[in-house]
Amino acid sequence: MRSWFRDTTGGLPATFWYLWTGTLINRLGSFVLVFLAIYLTQERGFSASQAGLVLGLWGVGGAVGTTAGGTLADRWGRRPTLLTAHVGAAAMMLALGLAKELWAVALGALLLGMFAEAARPAFGAMMIDVVPARDRLRAFSLNYWAINLGFACAAVLAGLAAQADYLLLFVVDAATMLITALIIFVRVPETRQSALAVTAVKAPRGALRTILSDRVYLGFVALNLFAALVFLQHISMLPIAMSDDGLSPATYGSVIALNGVLIVVGQLFVPRLIRGRSRSHVLALAAVVMGVGFGLTAFAGTAWFYGLTVLFWTVGEMLNSPSNSTLIAELSPSELRGRYQGVFSLSWQIAGACAPILGGLVREHAGNATLWFGCAVIGGLTAVAHLVSGPARERRAAALRRTGEALTPVDATPPPASRPTETATA
Repeated sequence: MRSWFRDTTGGLPATFWYLWTGTLINRLGSFVLVFLAIYLTQERGFSASQAGLVLGLWGVGGAVGTTAGGTLADRWGRRPTLLTAHVGAAAMMLALGLAKELWAVALGALLLGMFAEAARPAFGAMMIDVVPARDRLRAFSLNYWAINLGFACAAVLAGLAAQADYLLLFVVDAATMLITALIIFVRVPETRQSALAVTAVKAPRGALRTILSDRVYLGFVALNLFAALVFLQHISMLPIAMSDDGLSPATYGSVIALNGVLIVVGQLFVPRLIRGRSRSHVLALAAVVMGVGFGLTAFAGTAWFYGLTVLFWTVGEMLNSPSNSTLIAELSPSELRGRYQGVFSLSWQIAGACAPILGGLVREHAGNATLWFGCAVIGGLTAVAHLVSGPARERRAAALRRTGEALTPVDATPPPASRPTETATA
């Protein structure tokens, strides 16, 4: 066990662990998104379609945020982008919690999505900057483990807090964002190389053309979009479906917490299981398992059955995440790392905007079973597409490695004079 622990966690740079700690703290307070659909329908009295619209606007704001965040991460820097995004998101979180009317809630969700998701490309680029290529699979797995440890705890605690006061969810979430920003301010240095920054500033239009002409990468992003449309139903339509079956918000919190618990227990073993295997085959298997898991939701009506479906699609999520993360890193030219991360994150934001709206429309007009069976079909088609497009992706990654255009880690440890002082830490 000691050997496995050293193999999993050893040798990673200090900056990675500060980022990891910030991720864990931030996710421990991620109450709001888990319960937003229930909050909107039960506390505010909005319809399922109105709740879907608000969640969709969150995704629209996120799409703007990731696009801007990717550009700022390359031009302005990873660190200032992260700090601005977290502080802005904390302010918007409190504003959303205090909003009453539909227009105010919708505007708050839009702005919150913009600030919160602007951090994603900068964070991803910084992770690639500081972690050598040979260690990225386990580094991304460790980070994903932290995300889901926090998510599992947050889902249970949020279910209890929601029964006392929904506003408490927004306050705690904002507080954890500010703590994360403080960790970044005190302990995380800038990791962007200055030479690359100059190149990125001088040729932003060339950067955009490079991404838009990269059909291999855009194809990969499109496949992630379809997978995300399925996966994000667990935030939008799953809580509404469970509520219709007479299950309480606390029950939903416990059921969805199984997702985080399974990942916490098993995610650290995934790198060894998939190491050396075809990433296309792993991604295809992940899409099938995830699709089947959501498809089984059509038959669920009790808490234990809903829990079974969550455990099923979580296995697909565990296979998908580390393979996705390492592939993004290998397909990204180093001078455009932030922008490539932003484009990939954009697929999640588009899905975040479309998934609740499409899910609500399908559920209201075609029925609950049609929604979940449709998720299963999308999962199967995505798997086939991964198998077909996989060889081209691997050739592209190999070409970037040979030419030295991607993934040269930088030394993120600043000289002693630029380190935050102990006084600043205190």
